[in-house]
Amino acid sequence: MSTCKSILVIEDDAAIRQTMKDVLEIQGYSVKTAINGIDGAAQLRELNPLPCAILLDLMMPASNGWQFLDYQRSSPELRKIPVIVCSAYEESAKAIHPSAFVSKPVQLDQLLRAVQAFCL
Repeated sequence: MSTCKSILVIEDDAAIRQTMKDVLEIQGYSVKTAINGIDGAAQLRELNPLPCAILLDLMMPASNGWQFLDYQRSSPELRKIPVIVCSAYEESAKAIHPSAFVSKPVQLDQLLRAVQAFCL
C-alpha cells in the first residue's frame, strides 16, 4: 500500500467523473481526471509523483479502458500502479484482472473502500 494520496480518474461521463473527484478530494486525496484512455495516458506521463491508484472506466469513446490498460501495462514503472475498474460490465472487467472492481452505478462507500485498499 502506498502512502501517496494522488489518484487518476479516467471516466468519460462528466457527472460521474466530477462526483468521484469531489468525494475523493473531500477525503483528502489529490485527484486528476481524464475523459478517455488517450487523455489518461497523457495525464499519467505528466504526473509526478505517480498516483497511488487509477480509477478506470472501460467503455469510453476515442480510447477505451482496454486500450489504456495496454499502454499502462506495457511500462514497467506504470504497471505497478493499481487499477480499480469502475464498470457495469463485471465479467468483462474481471477478465482483465484489475487490482479491484467497483460496479456501476458506483456506491461511494464501495469506491472509498477500494481506494483505501491502495492509498492511505
